[in-house]
Order: sequence, then structure tokens, then C-alpha cells
Amino acid sequence: NLTSVIGNLVSIVSPFFAGLLMAYLLYIPENKIERSYKKAKPRFIRKNARKFAILTTYVIAILILVIIINFILPVLIESINELIGNMENYYNRVIETYNNLPEDSIFKTEKVYNALKELQNFDVQQYLSLDRITGYVKGVVGFATGIFDVFVSIIVSVYILLQRTTIINALRRFVRAIFKNETYETIDKYFTKANQVFFTFISSQLLDAVIVGILTTIAMMILKVKYAPLIGFTIGLFNMIPYIGAIVAVSIGILVTFITGGFGKALAMAVVVIILQQIDANIINPKIIGSSLEISP
Repeated sequence: NLTSVIGNLVSIVSPFFAGLLMAYLLYIPENKIERSYKKAKPRFIRKNARKFAILTTYVIAILILVIIINFILPVLIESINELIGNMENYYNRVIETYNNLPEDSIFKTEKVYNALKELQNFDVQQYLSLDRITGYVKGVVGFATGIFDVFVSIIVSVYILLQRTTIINALRRFVRAIFKNETYETIDKYFTKANQVFFTFISSQLLDAVIVGILTTIAMMILKVKYAPLIGFTIGLFNMIPYIGAIVAVSIGILVTFITGGFGKALAMAVVVIILQQIDANIINPKIIGSSLEISP
């Protein structure tokens, strides 16, 4: 009974939490667009700047979602399907390359041989077939829509964005009523600063990941690396994970390129990607995040 009550409570409040999260994430672009509308000459637009900004933000968000679904996602799915379909041929090519190695090669060891045999027994289609991927997506969507109503969440997020000044003022009055004035000033100062830093860091990291993904994809296409969009997308996505993310993504990219294009192309790909990663780590990333957070790169 207790589980049922808690489950019902969660299902009721989830749309409001989802709307709050949606409003929080969309606040950055909405706020910048609102500032632009406030500078417009027509008085009607200036007076309703926030409403126009919210409408514009949601239209842009929907357009981005449509572009991802219609243009980016099909390319990635096609690459994954082709990679899975040719996996057996790629494996045979790796075995042939391994057998042709000299007997004194550092790679011709029992551990490498056993690893290749284990790889042969691994059924990649069991986890990455199109039906499986579709099932994963449907499961996530079904889970999300089962917890909260998307429509309610959007409405809640719109009202939060519209009334955020009133909501923030109410929270400030609440905090001021509980704590002493000195404590309130400290809480307000650090909360505002932490919120600003968090917003800026996340948006900067996302922008950096997009830039790295695009640059890597273009470089891979110039080198005529197979599955360039998939490798570029993976490296850009993993680039948001500090330290180990880039290492894992580049390692996966090198492995896929080695299997599909041979040692020479994998070496060229590794050199180019490592150079791009160094440019990002030492120039692009510090410039974007350093300038945004007003700290030294």
C-alpha cells in the first residue's frame, strides 16, 4: 500500500519537476533572446519581450529536435547498421592480418590470440541491432511518458519561465523570513554565483562538444575514414566527460578505423584526432569556458 501511495504521488508531481527542469535548461537561450527583444523599436514587442522570447525559444528547440531526428539520426543509424552488417568481414580481415604478422612480432602473443577468439564469440547484434536500438529508444520514451505527461510538463515550464521573477522573489522572501539578514545576503550571493557558473559551464561544454564533433567529422571525411559521422559524433559526445571521455572515444575511433581501413588509415586518423584534441584542450576549450566564466584560460 505504501509503495502504491508513493508511486501515485511520484506520478502526480513528476510533470511539475520535469517542467521545472525544462524551464531551467531553456532559461539561458530564453534570457538572451528576451534581452534582444527588449531592444526592439516597436513598443508592443518590448512590452511583451518575455512572451515572444519564450515562444521563439520553443520554436528553436523544436526545430533543433526535428533536424536531429530527420538529418543526423538517420546517418548515425545507417552507419551503425552498416558497421554491424560487415562485422564478420572485418573480423576475418583482422584475423588474416594477425596471421600474416611475423612470428617475432610483439602482437603475436597468446593473450592477443585469446582476445581475438573471445571477440569472435561476442555477438554484437545481440546488443546493437536496429531492432534492439529501436527497442531501447521505445523503452526510454515509454518510461518517460509513463512517469509524466509531456504536455503538462511543457505547460508548467512555460508558466515557470513567464513567472520566474515572481517565483524567485517569493523564494527570496521565504529565505529572508527564516534566516538573519546577514545569512540571507550570503546565501543569495553564493546561490546566484553558483547558478551562473553552472549554467555557463554546461552551455560552454556543450558548445565545445559540438565544435569538436563537427571538426572531427570533417577531418575524418577528408581522410575518407569509414563511418566518419558516427566517429565524429561519438568523440564530440564523449568529449563532455572530463579526462577519460576523450581517451575512450578516440580509442574506439582508432579501433573501428583499424578494423575497417587498416593500420595506415588508423595511424593517420589517430594523428589527426590527437592534434585536434590538443587544439581543443589548449586553445578552444580554455577560450570558450575561460571567457564565459571570466577566469584565466
